[in-house]
Amino acid sequence: MTSTSNAPSIDGAALLNDIEAFHRRFNIFPTEAAYVAVALWDAHAHLLDCFDSTPRIAFLSPEPGSGKSRALEIVETLVPHPMVAVNASAAALFRAVSGPDGRPTILFDEIDTVFGPKAGDNEELRGFLNAGHRRTGVTYRCVGDSQTVTPFPSYTAVAVAGLGSLPDTILTRSVIIRMRRRARNEKVEPFRARLHEKEGTALRDRLADWAEQARGWVMGAWPEMPEGVTDRPADVWEPLLAIADAAGGDWPRRAREACVTLVKASQLNDKGSLGVRLLTDLRDHVMVGVDKLPTIAILDRLNSLDDAPWADLNGKPLDNRRLSRMLGEYMTADNEPIASRNIRTTGGILKGYYSEDLTDAWQRYCAPAPESQLLPLQPLHPSSQAHKL
Repeated sequence: MTSTSNAPSIDGAALLNDIEAFHRRFNIFPTEAAYVAVALWDAHAHLLDCFDSTPRIAFLSPEPGSGKSRALEIVETLVPHPMVAVNASAAALFRAVSGPDGRPTILFDEIDTVFGPKAGDNEELRGFLNAGHRRTGVTYRCVGDSQTVTPFPSYTAVAVAGLGSLPDTILTRSVIIRMRRRARNEKVEPFRARLHEKEGTALRDRLADWAEQARGWVMGAWPEMPEGVTDRPADVWEPLLAIADAAGGDWPRRAREACVTLVKASQLNDKGSLGVRLLTDLRDHVMVGVDKLPTIAILDRLNSLDDAPWADLNGKPLDNRRLSRMLGEYMTADNEPIASRNIRTTGGILKGYYSEDLTDAWQRYCAPAPESQLLPLQPLHPSSQAHKL
């Protein structure tokens, strides 16, 4: 990390305190960690060129009226070159990012209209948001009469707000703030643009000045990550922790506490792909403590799970063919596709699955199991014998 002798002379901790206090006047966030994360995200938008990647920040809620748009309004006053986008096309966004007016900070409200269940896939916009997460990200387009393939830079800070959820590829690149409607005893100050925008832009100017002084300290910094935060979550949080370390005060501690809190929350809410959800439900709910189980019993247990998708997959319950196809995409420890095997029971030979075939996939793809479920495996029947298909 860069020497502390190059630390900025402006009191970064006090400035971040002021940024956080400004948010608190107008927003009720679900956790203390959310205030910390949002303030750090505001600051990181001023220092994008210091980082290899930029986390998206996502204000999501199950219902309208939860303060998502207001959160974006406050962020808009604090970040450089804000560009409010509602139903913007990918073409408009990548041209704005590479335009002559400087790289914008994109604030995408009503993102559910783009990625919601009735909106279609919108692969082009998804690709732009994914590519722009990395500093090297570009979007290629054919330009001019000769249709010359031209790269357009995509790297830019993006904040989104919407109902429901987002595609997994965006969620895993995001700090997720799950907004809630205010309770009756929760009060905020009404945000009035004519009154409060000047306060926000004054804070923005202070952030810009601090960022210039902090640039040399942040550039090339390798902040220490909290234990257990690795891979994609570490990529997401590295710029925010670097900002906190540069600011000093109690922000390095608060930032790491917020990191752990929000990463754990995202893991609890993230069911991953449908395949990972299947593996996790098999481990945590279906095959707990048994070494094998017939397919008919597995399907019965899966389809009876509450809050699970298996009883209604496009209008049909999960059947043995789809179960076989989904599990066949994962491998055993011997690098063979997971497949059903014969299980000998007192009632005869049935097709089914063995825990030993699933263990490697469980370890590679699923979040750690609750300790209460780490039970020794028991045989389905003492005289059971396995027969490979």
